[in-house]
Amino acid sequence: MTENSRIFKDGRLSGRTIISELLRNMELGQFELTYSVLLPCIFSVYLSPDDHSRLTGIFRHIEDDARRALRERVAEMNAKPKAQGGWRSRKTSKEYKIAARDWMIEFLADGEVPSGDVEIHSELNETAQPGYRGIKTTLMDREPSVTSQSNAAHHAETRRPMDRVFAEIRYEDESGPQVFLMVQNEIRAGRGGDDEPMDLALYTNEEISREHFLVRRDPATGVFLITDKSTNGTWLDGRRLKKGLEEVLPAQAEINAAEVITLNFQSRP
Repeated sequence: MTENSRIFKDGRLSGRTIISELLRNMELGQFELTYSVLLPCIFSVYLSPDDHSRLTGIFRHIEDDARRALRERVAEMNAKPKAQGGWRSRKTSKEYKIAARDWMIEFLADGEVPSGDVEIHSELNETAQPGYRGIKTTLMDREPSVTSQSNAAHHAETRRPMDRVFAEIRYEDESGPQVFLMVQNEIRAGRGGDDEPMDLALYTNEEISREHFLVRRDPATGVFLITDKSTNGTWLDGRRLKKGLEEVLPAQAEINAAEVITLNFQSRP
C-alpha cells in the first residue's frame, strides 16, 4: 500500500484512513468467549487539533461510512470458511459480534497526536469489562500518546455517556440489514447526496428520493411525527401519506419508502 493511499497527497489525514484504522482496531481487539468472539464497538478517535478542526463538519458522514464498513467486516468474518473436520468443527465455530446494538464513535482533539496521524482507543461496550483493558492503536509507528495517567484520567472524566436512544429503525437496503438508532429529535431519511447529507442514508436506487421522509420527536410530549418529502411516496402502516403533511407516527409502525424499502420503527421508553 502506498503512502498516498493512506493519506491525502498533501499529507492530510483522510476519512478512508480513519475508517481503515477503525477496522484494524476492531480486529485487534477481539475478546474470545466459549461460543462467540466479542469485538470492540466503542471507539474514541483522537486527532490533532488541526485535523479535528478541518474534519468537524463531516464527522457524521465518517461515522455513517465507518458503521457500514464495520458491519460489512463483521459479516465477512462470520462468512469465512470454517476449519475442516466435519460436523464437530461446524458445531464449535464461533460467531463474531458486538456487545451493544450499534457502534459508538466519538472524535476528540488531542495536542499530543501528530498532524496526519490518528489514535484510536476502543472498548467492548460502555461498561469496562473485567480483564479487558481496551485496545489502543495508532496509524504511524509510535507509542500511543494519550495513555499517560493524567491524560487518561482527563479523557475518562470528559468522555460523553452513550447518547439516549429515542427510537430504533430496522431495515435492509443494498448494503444489507441495518439498525439506525435515533438519538436526536429530528432525522432526515433518503438517498442523500454530496451536497445533501442524510441522517439515515438509504443505499438503494433512484426510486428513493434524495430526501424521502422526515421523522420528528416533540421533546415536550415525546410524540413522534413523520412527513413525506418524496417524489414516489411514503406509506405508513399501508396508508400513503400526503406529501408535506406532518402526521403522528405510532410507537411501533411500518414505514415503506417508494415501495422499495420497508423500515420498521420502534420507539424506546
